[in-house]
Amino acid sequence: MRWFRRGSGKQKDPGQQHAIVEDLRQRYGAHVPGTFQGQAGEAAAQLSGDDGLLAAAAILREFADAAHADVAAQAAALGFAADRRNYRPLWRDTAGRLRWNLWTLPGGLHPYIHVNAAAAALGTDAKRAVRALDPLPTLAHLFEILDLTLDGWEFARVRPDTDAATLAHRLIATARDLRAAMSDEPPLPQPVREWMRRNNTINVYDPSSPAVVGGFNPGKEMREALLA
Repeated sequence: MRWFRRGSGKQKDPGQQHAIVEDLRQRYGAHVPGTFQGQAGEAAAQLSGDDGLLAAAAILREFADAAHADVAAQAAALGFAADRRNYRPLWRDTAGRLRWNLWTLPGGLHPYIHVNAAAAALGTDAKRAVRALDPLPTLAHLFEILDLTLDGWEFARVRPDTDAATLAHRLIATARDLRAAMSDEPPLPQPVREWMRRNNTINVYDPSSPAVVGGFNPGKEMREALLA
C-alpha cells in the first residue's frame, strides 16, 4: 500500500511551491499594515492543497535553518556549539551573551506571520500534509522553532506578548495534529520533555502596552496536547 502513503498521485510542482513562498514573503511582513495575526490568517488561507502544504513546510525549513545558522555563528564566536535538537543548554551556558534574532533573520520571514501561517495550514490539514510530505523533518522544525521561541522568553528577555503566545500555541497544536495523523508518533524532543516537567504560568502582555492581558503555561499546554 505504498502508493497510498504517497498521497493522491497528483504531480507536485516545485516551481509553484517556490512561487507561493515568494508571494507570501513579499505580500506580508512587519512593514505591511495590519496585525501580525490578521496577516497570518490571510497567508494561511493561501497555503492550501499539496503545493500549499509543501510551501508551508518549506517556510518552516527555511526559517529553522536561518535561525540555526544565526545561533550557531554566535555560539562559535563564544567557543560553544549549537545543537539544534536542544538549544536550552546553550542558552543557559552562555548566560545572556546570545542575541535572539528571530525577528530579523535573512530571508524576511517573520515568526508571527509567515511561521504562524505555515503552522496553521499544516495543522488544519494534517492528514493531507503527512501524505504530501515527509512529516518528520517538518515536525522537527516545528519543535526547533518552539524551543527557540521559549528560550527567548526565558533567557533573552523577549517579552511574551499575545503574538508570541499565539505562535507558541500554534506550534504546539500543529505538532499535536501532525503526530496524531502519523501512523507512528516519534519520540518527543528533550526541550519539550523538560518543559512538560514544569507548571509555570508566564505573563502574556499586550503588544502595544505594558499591560498583562493573560497567562500562558507552556508545560501544561504541551502535556495536554502531546501526551493525550
